[in-house]
Order: sequence, then C-alpha cells, then structure tokens
Amino acid sequence: MKPRLPAVRPPVFRGRLHDARTATSIGRWLGVAIAVCFGTGLISHYLQHQPGWLLDALPSRPVWGYRLSQGLHVASGIAAIPLLLAKLWTVYPRLFAWPPLRSVRHALERLSVAVLVAGAVFELFTGLLNTVQWYPWPFSFVPVHFAVAWLLAGALMLHVAVKYPEIRAHWAKESPGTLALPAADGPDRRSLLSGVAAAVGAVTLTTVGQAVTPLKSFDVLAPRHPDHGAQGLPVNRSARAAGTTQVDADAYRLTVAGPRPYTLTLAELAALTQHESVLPIACVEGWSKSAHWTGVRIAELLRRAGAPPDAGVRVISLEQYGAYRVMEMGREYAHDPLTLLALRLNGQTLTADHGFPARVIAPNRPGVLQTKWVTRLEVL
Repeated sequence: MKPRLPAVRPPVFRGRLHDARTATSIGRWLGVAIAVCFGTGLISHYLQHQPGWLLDALPSRPVWGYRLSQGLHVASGIAAIPLLLAKLWTVYPRLFAWPPLRSVRHALERLSVAVLVAGAVFELFTGLLNTVQWYPWPFSFVPVHFAVAWLLAGALMLHVAVKYPEIRAHWAKESPGTLALPAADGPDRRSLLSGVAAAVGAVTLTTVGQAVTPLKSFDVLAPRHPDHGAQGLPVNRSARAAGTTQVDADAYRLTVAGPRPYTLTLAELAALTQHESVLPIACVEGWSKSAHWTGVRIAELLRRAGAPPDAGVRVISLEQYGAYRVMEMGREYAHDPLTLLALRLNGQTLTADHGFPARVIAPNRPGVLQTKWVTRLEVL
C-alpha cells in the first residue's frame, strides 16, 4: 500500500489590515509617486538621448528646468520604495489565493500584478543603485531602465482598469466597501498609514538635500552632498577615469570647425571677452548645485567660424573613452547667451576633475551633456 502524502494547502492569513481599503490608500500614494517618476524620467531620457527631430526644439529655459525634473525623478523614486514595500505587505496574502486562476478577469488581474510587482521592484532598486553609480548587472542600465519603465506604466494602467470596481468601492472613508469593513480596524489603519507617511517623509528629507540645497544639512543618506567636491562642486566623472589628468596647457588647442575654421590656444581663448553665468550642474543621479561660471559664449565662437544663426554645434572632448565623449547641442542651447565654454568655476581656474582646460556649461541641461575637457567645436 502506497503511503499517502499530506494534502498541500495554501497558507491561511488571519492578520488584520490586509484589506482593500488599506491597499487602496497606500496604492494612491504609490501611484502618484510612480506617475511623477515616470513623467520626469521621460524628460530626463529625451534630454540625454536627443533624437534628431527633437534636437533643435529642446528649450534652454528655464535654466533650472532639468534640475527640477531630475530632482523630482530621484526623490519620487526613493519615496516610492517604502510605499511599494507597504503596498506589498497589504496584498501579499492574495498571492497565495487558491485556486490561482478563477476567471479571465482574475487571470488578467494576476498577470498585471506579476508584471507590476516585478517591474516596480526592478525600476526602483536599479534606479536606487544608479544614484550611487553601482551597476552589478551585465546589461546597459539606461536602455533597459527606459524599456522597463514603459512596461511598468502599461502594467499599472492594466491593473487599475481591472481593479477599478474594488478601488472605487474603497476610495473614501464613506465608500460602500470601506463601510463594510470592521470599524475596529479604523484606528490601526490610520496608525499604519501614518507610519508609512513618516517613513516616506524620513527617506525624502534625508536624501532630497542633494538637489534642494536649503535642505542640505539633512542630507545624510544621499550618495552626494552638494558642498562636497573640488571647488565646492561634486564630481561624477573624474579626470583619472576619463584619462585627462595630464593636459598640457601650453600644447592645448581649441579647434572650431565651420565655414571659417580657426584654432585658439588657451591663452588666446582666455584673452577673448569673458562672460559670467550662474547655472546649476544637475546630474542624472539626482544631485544638483548652482555655481558661478566664467568663459566665452559658445555663440560667439560659432559666429567667428561663420556659423549661420540657426546652427547647432558638435562638441568633442579630450577624454579617451566614454559614452558622452561627443555631444551635440541644438540651436536653442548653442545660441543661448548663458551657454559658455567655461574656463573658470567660482572664480578659480577649472581643476582637472571639473574639465580643465575648458568645458561646456549650458542652462536646462543634464550634467552628462555639460562636456568637460573640450578640444573641438564643429558647426552643424
């Protein structure tokens, strides 16, 4: 006689607050955080990776535009992490519901949940690791992060559509579904939601100072502090990493290629009319800080080369390798009077890490496109 195996039964959860009202309340906050993160992420992506048709349409104003959008992107992504964990806690008993598929609608719901959870976990935690520039995976972060963001957005819309009747029934305190829940759970639910809100506030307050400099004294968990770095400004890509630590100032030449090409030494570049701009460096990792820059207007260098008024510019760096060694600016950026080929930062000659002998600084632009160690400008 064959031994009988014990029946396999799904676990039974008797804990409180694993209910639709709690899930809906946290889900609203999480949905807003993901929507803000997704929208600002699109802005960041298309400013960094400008398609040709968009190159001349991107605006250079407001000067703080990218600083605001990228600061919101990283802040909303970090805030979404405790929200996601709380949301998963409220709904995880449903992962063990039996039978796993009861109808077509239920199958769609399970599919949307699986894709939604996987996409959210992937996006938030890879994004968090990107803020510290740690990439323990074999794929390229930017295209995969961008693709999964669209997958997450689609899964979220499908999930909301499938769950809409339940969401509507538990949306407010006086909604029918909420009123049907045990009244004794109300105080505990409010305590839980208050704790989640406090956690979101804590992680936001202790990280957002890397972009919102008035809060920099609370910046204890962010990977960057806006005051830490050479010449009072943080550095992401160092001269050593770019292979530009030994630039000879006497041998340096800036080539401007156009209808009337010419070459300038560093001394000749410094002898040209110098202008000042107060502009932020705003990096994709979420930190930003304004600084005083001094240099020659890019527009004046292009006009000297015979560039037409609507010309863009291609900028080439001395760095030996890197995804942003060559960068293009559309006409809005190239002819903005605040866009400089900067020689000085906060009143001092640029250090090697900040792009000596010359670097680009332009308004409303990602830090990775503020090219350092510039050696050549080409009229487009």
